[in-house]
Amino acid sequence: MRFMVIVKATKDSEAGILPTEKLLSDMGQYNEELAKAGIMLAGDGLQPSSKGARVRFSGSKRTVVDGPFAETKELVAGFWIWKVKSKEEAIEWVKRCPNPMPGDSEIEIRQLFEAEDFGEQFTPELQEQAERTYSQVPSNR
Repeated sequence: MRFMVIVKATKDSEAGILPTEKLLSDMGQYNEELAKAGIMLAGDGLQPSSKGARVRFSGSKRTVVDGPFAETKELVAGFWIWKVKSKEEAIEWVKRCPNPMPGDSEIEIRQLFEAEDFGEQFTPELQEQAERTYSQVPSNR
């Protein structure tokens, strides 16, 4: 099972306050543990929403809205993609994580869809198309 593990933004992360050297070191060690355990597939921190944009869709119309975005509690400051046996295993790994922010923080765990989750709508042709597409995606930075 694959999960996206989402580090929620805080007022500090949205203000562009960078992590301390200690936090960077602690997170680096934690990421090494995840990699050695074969769990971590990807992961990164995100710049504040003030450096981002959103594209809103309404039928064929597209509207671009530049950041920053008001609802900090709904924003993402970083993420991992993990491959684990269960949601419970992902929870146990998150509980071992250093606190990613100087104060209170929150990490959300969401399971990714797999091909079999889509049922018969995900036809063999669509599966082949997805495999062709993903085979072209570089796996390294």
